[in-house]
Amino acid sequence: MSTLTAAAGASRTAPPARPAYRVTVRRVLASEWAKFWTLRSTWITLGLGLLFLVAFGLIAATRYRTMYGTPRMNRDFARATAVSLSLFGTNFAQLALGVLGVLATAGEYSTGMIRSTLAAVPRRLPVLWSKAAVLGLVALVVGTLGAFVAFLAGSGIVAGTPAALDLSHAGVVRSLLGAGLYLGLVGVIGTALGALLRSVAGGISVLVAGLMLVPGLVSLLPTSWQDDISPYLPSHAGASLFALTRDATTLSPGAGLLVFLGWTALLLAAAAHRLVRSDA
Repeated sequence: MSTLTAAAGASRTAPPARPAYRVTVRRVLASEWAKFWTLRSTWITLGLGLLFLVAFGLIAATRYRTMYGTPRMNRDFARATAVSLSLFGTNFAQLALGVLGVLATAGEYSTGMIRSTLAAVPRRLPVLWSKAAVLGLVALVVGTLGAFVAFLAGSGIVAGTPAALDLSHAGVVRSLLGAGLYLGLVGVIGTALGALLRSVAGGISVLVAGLMLVPGLVSLLPTSWQDDISPYLPSHAGASLFALTRDATTLSPGAGLLVFLGWTALLLAAAAHRLVRSDA
């Protein structure tokens, strides 16, 4: 009788069994979202990206205003619009957001934290997709916000000049949204490079080379070669997303988006292949 009583008491005091842990897409996303915002580098780099986009746009608009109507204005600068002036900082903001993407993935390899991450998510690929989704979304929001702020402020500076535009002009909203989309995809590319190379220095070097150095080297080629190669480079294809006008040597916004998505998908596929095939 006492044995039965003791067994019954033990059953009443035993803690309930823990439910089996399941790795789901939502949980991996939540984990990567939390890790992303706990890093000091995230806030610094995002702040720099937004600052570059807005500040350089305002500087370009101010310079146009001061040079307007003077002999110092060159022919190319005279053809500028409020959109091209306000988005002048895109070339600088892309570096900040691309570097942030590299840090999000390669940074875990440099600290060894990637082993804990992959131990928690043994299938591995959801980690890469989640990191890319978080970086892409945040860079998209920051880039779009910065583009609209720079344009609204810059259009006020150049009001009353041939460069003046407002949001109701054809193509303006599409250009500003295209700039945000471009910066969002640059963040994804940085994430892919970090996962592929597993080195912060290497990822940043390839990012800078691909977006800035290679286009400069292509410009040294014969003109006929430039016309065949240049439009399909990542930076030039991406620039067509936010260009207000185009000529025969540039891609349309739709074609540029497809080419830039192709570069992004190629790098993500290469990063996924290495993540699956090699150890952390």
